[in-house]
Amino acid sequence: MIHLAEAELRVVVPELIGVRPDGRGIWAIKGGATGTAMSDFLENKLLDHVLGGTAYTAPGTTYIALFTVAPSDSGGGTEVSGGSYARVAYTNNTTNWPAASGGSKSNANVIDFGTATANWGTIVAVAIFDAATAGNMLFYGNLTQNKTVNNGDGFKFLAGRLTISFD
Repeated sequence: MIHLAEAELRVVVPELIGVRPDGRGIWAIKGGATGTAMSDFLENKLLDHVLGGTAYTAPGTTYIALFTVAPSDSGGGTEVSGGSYARVAYTNNTTNWPAASGGSKSNANVIDFGTATANWGTIVAVAIFDAATAGNMLFYGNLTQNKTVNNGDGFKFLAGRLTISFD
């Protein structure tokens, strides 16, 4: 069996809705979103890049990882291991990640994890890293539907099925 997965890694960006008398901003998250899909590492790098001029260089290759327990902003979670599992290297260019539109960006090509040679368990989340092992998590999020991957099963994201969006 080949499992076709889908995930939208939705990053919630607060909106300035007013200013207090003391000059401090009043921020709100609109649209009912309750989570974030950007790691603390990337949040800090982007803030420093935009506000302060500390350049952030995007990785030349991104690595897609699968999780049986979802990570959080600070990392953690339980990444799949064993059974021929490895993060999938996905060159970080406009061929694989075309230009963003409407605050979203999706994979343009299939992301194929191959065939499991042992049970991987129930896949609940996906993350994008800057390294094949360890490294820094950039984005993460839950699958739209959990997938149980057993020995002999395949797992992939078809083109357009791994989406990162900012609200």
